[in-house]
Amino acid sequence: MMSVFSIRFINKLNHKTCYIAAFLALTGCTPPVSVQQLSLTEAYQDRTHTALNGTILSNTTRIVLERQNLLGIWQAHPIAAIEILRKSTQDQFYTPDLNDQLFALAELSYLRGKKHKSRTDFMAAAMYAYAYLNPADKTTEHPDPYDPHFRQACDIYMLSLTEALGSPANINSQHWVLPFGDLDLSSVPSERIWHGYELTDFRPTARLTVKGVKNIYSHMGLGEPLAAIPHVSGRAPSSFTVTDKLRIPVSLFMEIPDPRRQVLSDHITGHLTLTALDNRGHILTTNNTPIPLQYDQTASRALSLSNAVDWSSEYKGFLDGRFFDNGRKPQLIAIEPHRYGCIPVVLVHGTASSPGRWADMVNDLLEDPQIRAHFEFWFFSYATGNPIPYSAFQLREALESAIQNNGGTQADPALGHMVLIGHSQGGLLAKMQVIDPKDKLWNGLTHHPFNSLHLTPKAHRFLQETLFPKPLPEAQQVVFISTPQHGSYLAALSLAHLVGRMVTFPVSLTEVMQQVVIGESGAIRVNMSPWRMGSVYGMTPHSAFIRSLASIPVVPEVRTHSIIPVLGDGPLATADDGVVKYRSAHIPYADSELVVRHSDHSTQSNPITIAEVRRILLEHLAHLTPGVPETGDMSKQNITRIGGEYQPTTPPVHP
Repeated sequence: MMSVFSIRFINKLNHKTCYIAAFLALTGCTPPVSVQQLSLTEAYQDRTHTALNGTILSNTTRIVLERQNLLGIWQAHPIAAIEILRKSTQDQFYTPDLNDQLFALAELSYLRGKKHKSRTDFMAAAMYAYAYLNPADKTTEHPDPYDPHFRQACDIYMLSLTEALGSPANINSQHWVLPFGDLDLSSVPSERIWHGYELTDFRPTARLTVKGVKNIYSHMGLGEPLAAIPHVSGRAPSSFTVTDKLRIPVSLFMEIPDPRRQVLSDHITGHLTLTALDNRGHILTTNNTPIPLQYDQTASRALSLSNAVDWSSEYKGFLDGRFFDNGRKPQLIAIEPHRYGCIPVVLVHGTASSPGRWADMVNDLLEDPQIRAHFEFWFFSYATGNPIPYSAFQLREALESAIQNNGGTQADPALGHMVLIGHSQGGLLAKMQVIDPKDKLWNGLTHHPFNSLHLTPKAHRFLQETLFPKPLPEAQQVVFISTPQHGSYLAALSLAHLVGRMVTFPVSLTEVMQQVVIGESGAIRVNMSPWRMGSVYGMTPHSAFIRSLASIPVVPEVRTHSIIPVLGDGPLATADDGVVKYRSAHIPYADSELVVRHSDHSTQSNPITIAEVRRILLEHLAHLTPGVPETGDMSKQNITRIGGEYQPTTPPVHP
């Protein structure tokens, strides 16, 4: 039997054990090494976090500071920590960690720049990042491209230059006094010349976000992406111009020769090089090493639209037929000067619209290397309430003038392979360029012989040019998108007629109509009241003009394509896009007809529509280049795969 003493001893021992266990628990005596399971998102963030996405240092930089006993100094005296780390790097302390030390210097300087909005710290970060990347070195002294820090260093370089050089960016030769020495950067003014225009106002795009454009494109590489404006004042004729609000995507590259030596010295020299995207997508360094450049092309295009397009003009241009009179606004604009060998693609918008409505389509098409190399885009604007023949005449004049101003087809045969693309009413304007109506349009309006009219020579010539057009010889392809070939049922509504009565026509047009009405009272059977001559009434299915135009086919020399959106999955016989019925948009002689289901009238941004326009352009290019085999990009099967429906047609025999 256990004694009373033994029992008391055991009880005391148990109490002491409990006290010890409680003490150890309170003092946090846990295993020194532990492992925790993370979600996929948390695991990725843990591996890739840097000062780029917050204030927490990357694991690499933290290790560098820890191994050199600098973590505490960084937290208390960050400037001193950077100075000590720089000195250690100069003295080749922990030499195998050179890449990591350069990345750490870049990240620490970037974090200092963010915290204090210090341009000199940002410039130091850019230089350290460049030294880490060491892009021109052909030996092994550069980081592994599989290392996530490789792209992070490119971004530190890009964003640091963005902050250091300001907005607009200073691209001139410049001198910097940095925390550790001097920096001299040179530049060549001739690099600002783009197709004969001087580039100005270099706006950084790295910190811009774009809304209203479906696809945001960037060209990944090294450099600061900028959007520049070409100085076009007094350069281009009013009939055809590069808009002075156009933003050109360019890249600014800061090169530092022998960067790993220079960046650790107290005097650094470098060079700033400016390169436009359409020139080349890379740069050659001093030792001829090609380096891909960073561009933000969609951001540049969006800046152009937000600054250049007066969206209220869509309605002003509809109600005021004089909106483009007297050269107040150019009607035909381009997004770049004409380049030899590039085929013009002329985009004509619809009623109460503007060139901005083509943004998604052009943004996507310009990302295709073949299209970017062989085509260029011209945009035609017009007062959309004016009579269709009058607007079509303005389009013809603008195109003829542009072709002439660019030297004609003799100077560049590509000008003779033009593609016209019209949306809605714009399709009718495009059709007026590729028909040979003779007197059919006039006879559709009246049985009174045209030559018997008693008009002034000016009025006679005006009617001759607007109602007796000749096919534009340079146009070889025409694409109709949502085009009311037989009129729009929406235009027939009484509300549309009421709006149509509010349109003010140009004085020259009003004078001609008055001459016809007064001089031939009772002889002209068509009602020449102004509102009935406007585009709204002209697009009603029962108007004499639209019925006459519908009866005239496109000349056989021109290939014709229709893209017809419809709402829903119903039968085409009763389908429409909310504005135009399928039956009205259909023309039997088209070379191709694509139906785009579940799309409304404004189908220009629909991916199926864009893919079909791309197919048509590439097919056109192949026809002009004998021996080029058909590729998948020209196959209708691929358009069908993404949702398009081709309908059978009976195209003419093309000469």
